Amino acid sequence: MAIDRAGLPQTVRELKGRTVGDLLKRYEETITSTKRGAEVERYRLKTMQRHNLSKARLAQPLASAVAAYRDDRLKVVKGETVRRELTVLRHCFEIAMKEWGVPLPNNPVKQITLPKPSQAREIRLFEGDEAVLIHESTSPSARYLLPLMKLAIEMGMRRGELLSLRWDHLDLEQGLAYLPITKIGSARAVPLTPVAIALLAGVMRVEERVFPVSADAVRHAWARLRKRAGLDGLRFHDLRHEAVSRFFEIGLSAQEVALISGHRDMRMLARYTHLRPASISDKLANLYSAEPSHPRSENDAESEEPN
Repeated sequence: MAIDRAGLPQTVRELKGRTVGDLLKRYEETITSTKRGAEVERYRLKTMQRHNLSKARLAQPLASAVAAYRDDRLKVVKGETVRRELTVLRHCFEIAMKEWGVPLPNNPVKQITLPKPSQAREIRLFEGDEAVLIHESTSPSARYLLPLMKLAIEMGMRRGELLSLRWDHLDLEQGLAYLPITKIGSARAVPLTPVAIALLAGVMRVEERVFPVSADAVRHAWARLRKRAGLDGLRFHDLRHEAVSRFFEIGLSAQEVALISGHRDMRMLARYTHLRPASISDKLANLYSAEPSHPRSENDAESEEPN
């Protein structure tokens, strides 16, 4: 019976009285709630629920409604954002058909053209940007933002990883931070730089978490900070790009950087890496200047033919 599946339709006749919004609600309650990224996904679902798409009847062809949602969203956000929203919607329809027994003829998201993927972002801190951010991070209400920001630049940890970090996850003597929960699902131990160790040692210990603040508090504090600093386009996640790029610039190998950053896919790691040509030029100059000179032997001279 339909009531056994939270009121979702189990026959074609029942489709007439149900909408896309019904599926989105069920998906949020049973699928999204189990994910570590539930907060972000709920925001995407709410966006879809506020659109006319949620009122579309399941009994009607839905591809045109999904396409209209895509086109409306592209007027206000970038294509990559719309792709991510449609990825959630596509999975919602898949779950509905395969696990909830909803008799849809097909997955409508698969019938439309998705926006093209965005090019990898290449935002890095310009000279002086970090100093400006530090200077503007003086608000007492955002006292945790400064060490959070510095650690993100130094270690490339994700915001969620930093906020979930506990004191018992740290071994400052060994220079290690243990992350039991990460975005990719597997735990990892992160080797800390001397600067990161000093930063963590300077944080006041008030409870189990190193940074006892919410993600929303950090998001709002960061928005205010970047506005004061005149860096409106800078995202907190861009600090991770900065850290990864710096690791490569100081000479770490791809495997070493991946161990710190947690990347499994080297192609994705490459998307996070934006090396400055000037730094490569300096590295080459240092390498060549460090090469020992090898005086030619008499045999070498005798072996050369005269011009």
